[in-house]
Amino acid sequence: MVNRFRSMPATAMAALLGCALMTTAAAPAAAKEKQKKEETQGAQISPSKGFAPSFKGLNEALSKKDAAALQAALAEAQPKATTEDDKYLVGFFTLQLGILNKDKALQGQGLDTALATGKVPASEAPVYNLFSGQFAYEKKDYAKAAQRFEAAKAAGSTEPNLPLLLVNSYVSGGQVDKGVALAKEEINRMLAAGQQPPEQLFVTPARALQESKRTNEMLDLLALRVQAYPNAATWNQTLRLVLGTTSGNKAMSLDVFRLMRATNALLDRSEYAEYAQLATEAALPGEAVSAIEAGKRTKVIPATDTALNEVLKVQTDRAGDEESTIGAYAKKPSTLSNPKVAGATGDALVGYGRYADAIPLYQAAANGGADKEMWTYRMAVAQAMSGDAASAKTTFGQITGPYQLLAKFWLAKLNAAPVATPQPATAS
Repeated sequence: MVNRFRSMPATAMAALLGCALMTTAAAPAAAKEKQKKEETQGAQISPSKGFAPSFKGLNEALSKKDAAALQAALAEAQPKATTEDDKYLVGFFTLQLGILNKDKALQGQGLDTALATGKVPASEAPVYNLFSGQFAYEKKDYAKAAQRFEAAKAAGSTEPNLPLLLVNSYVSGGQVDKGVALAKEEINRMLAAGQQPPEQLFVTPARALQESKRTNEMLDLLALRVQAYPNAATWNQTLRLVLGTTSGNKAMSLDVFRLMRATNALLDRSEYAEYAQLATEAALPGEAVSAIEAGKRTKVIPATDTALNEVLKVQTDRAGDEESTIGAYAKKPSTLSNPKVAGATGDALVGYGRYADAIPLYQAAANGGADKEMWTYRMAVAQAMSGDAASAKTTFGQITGPYQLLAKFWLAKLNAAPVATPQPATAS
């Protein structure tokens, strides 16, 4: 989880804005020979004749960093600001006073005054809008924040947190659809560029979708999240939500637990227990045994767990010599010609980790018509687990209906960047 957004301190803001006047404001007596060069740099700010003395006093106070003098000069100058240029200068010096006094309210006032004139130079527009938006966000004025952040984006801001700021503003202001659309756009852009999007770019809109009971859209975002953050904890958190959508469908729930195991996301004793129970009910003793033994290896299931030790014993006895005989049984024409038997045999082989052997059986089951979507999905899983990622992606892409949700998460797994394994320290 990351912070909502990174604020920029007043010192950094001063570095960006504090000297802007010297490069954007021109005194009334600017030399004619410089006019052409100045025009190429953008519109110039020129105080009116009546405001010129005030401008001089403001500039002198700022050059001395004398906050009291600057405040007095502003009070004297404000009534004399008659043109948009004059008002821009009032906004600019109000901003500087806010920076000197570390007064955010005054900084925001200065930024807004300057922006309202339309005179903020193009080179400074991204920064002015960005900070005005940040101040509005902190006041929970999300509509204004979104407007300012949009303007900063349009002006060419390169602030890396800007998309997240804008997404947060949309979502917090009730514009969930705009927030989700922007989040997906930015996430896909970064993933395509090989970059890892900030995690909050997934979490904020996903939470809003969950609150709106838009479960399918939420899971779309969470599939992108596990692709970008393919760690066990994130997979576990996400797939537990997926399990909530498969209630009452034991076959699909079993497939979720298989994906949890494939992503190392079985982190709790109760998860291994439910997985083993579903495998037992599906008449897959080999898989039930394998699940419990995996939990014991990871120490999630204690060696002294009486209940699961009893399940392990019963299912081991039930499996008998199934593993040694099922390979030959799988190749019989009578097995392959019966779609239901072929699928069940494929499931049994998967329980023993024989994924490649299960593929033709799942293909036969899918070709038979009944439960075609489930068997096609399980064939794709077997392809993925046997190392044929290309075929798996193609097969997952053919799936429609309820299993399309699980296919989406498998594709996220296949498309995820590998998680780095820490290397042991070497002696120097």
